[in-house]
Amino acid sequence: MTTNADFWFDPACPFAWITSRWILEVEKVRDISVTWHIMSLAYLNQDKDIPDDYREFLKDAWGPVRVLAAAEARHGKDALLPLYTALGTRRHIEKLDFTREVIADALAEAGLKAELVDAMDDPFYDEAIKTSHHLGMDQVGNEVGTPTIAFEGQAFFGPVISKAPKGEAAGRLWDGFVLVTEFPYIYELKRARTHELDFS
Repeated sequence: MTTNADFWFDPACPFAWITSRWILEVEKVRDISVTWHIMSLAYLNQDKDIPDDYREFLKDAWGPVRVLAAAEARHGKDALLPLYTALGTRRHIEKLDFTREVIADALAEAGLKAELVDAMDDPFYDEAIKTSHHLGMDQVGNEVGTPTIAFEGQAFFGPVISKAPKGEAAGRLWDGFVLVTEFPYIYELKRARTHELDFS
């Protein structure tokens, strides 16, 4: 029986990007189906006491999420993954900033009209973003962010990984994730990160 999993992401988050590439591998080797949802790190952290460099990082974070929201409003959820992949490749692989030109290029790759780039500066989409955000974040609490995965009535932040396993290794990590989440009293499993992020 297919497991339906929901995945919340902000395209600016490198951790969500790596975890998203992992769960796409999981879809190839396990019977799961992933539905993609947007959240906003800028919205999540707007009233928090965060370091100046992180606030600077979030300064332009509304733009790409608004474009994703506009794409979803016009074309449905099926538009999210292709656009997320195009945006994430430019941001995390090619190390490009989310400029208007970069986002327009990602829209073209995803087969979407260039005019959607105008949503970058349009707060009209903010309520839809907040609704999607709360659908995921309210299940796990405000002390976490993205990636967030929900399935079979439960939701968790993570797994946070520094490199996405491929093939059966991806499936085995999913199996372990599912096993751990069967226990309702587990809240955190963590260690210091000793590996650099690997986007390959």
